[in-house]
Amino acid sequence: MEKSLKIGVLGLQGAVSEHIFALEKAVKELKVKAEVISVRKSEDLVEVSGLVMPGGESTTINRLLSEIKIREKIIDLAKKGLPILATCAGAILLAKEGDEQVKKTDTLLLGLLEMKVLRNAFGRQIDSFEADIKIAELGKKPFRAVFIRAPAIEKVWGKTKVWANYKNKIIGAKKGNILALTFHPELTNDSRIHRYFIKMIVNFSR
Repeated sequence: MEKSLKIGVLGLQGAVSEHIFALEKAVKELKVKAEVISVRKSEDLVEVSGLVMPGGESTTINRLLSEIKIREKIIDLAKKGLPILATCAGAILLAKEGDEQVKKTDTLLLGLLEMKVLRNAFGRQIDSFEADIKIAELGKKPFRAVFIRAPAIEKVWGKTKVWANYKNKIIGAKKGNILALTFHPELTNDSRIHRYFIKMIVNFSR
């Protein structure tokens, strides 16, 4: 019998419902047996097959991670191979280094990816935009990326590799089981990134 997957979306703040909807759509398209849940406490991480860390406000999410005491649990699961997809603010939290804007907020980074992030690299909320980007692992068709007060990745090193670029900026990085994006794939009808992530989960769960 096919194993049923449990996919968690960190439900503390940000685009939580949008990611849940996108994952449920991708699950149906791939015909995968899976349940998508909101993760709001440590017990919700039990037996999860993958975890999404949504965009939102990195300082708020950082504070809530400490308050509900799941920061170390996420780090431990990631090091054991749990697939993680982080978008926008979630991507900031995964980094080993942040710029001065990150440092002055006293954000405690998880340090799971060898990369330096630049907070609000694309400007403020008013500067939000959409753009077609090419991502090799998604095929030839461009992906319509949504950038909302988006960070960027200044550099990667070690085992962390560039996964996507836009103009002269890195907007996606990947290391093994962890994928970080500075844009919002959950705000488009294109489910390829969520399908890509689910395939990562399926491979991990075998």
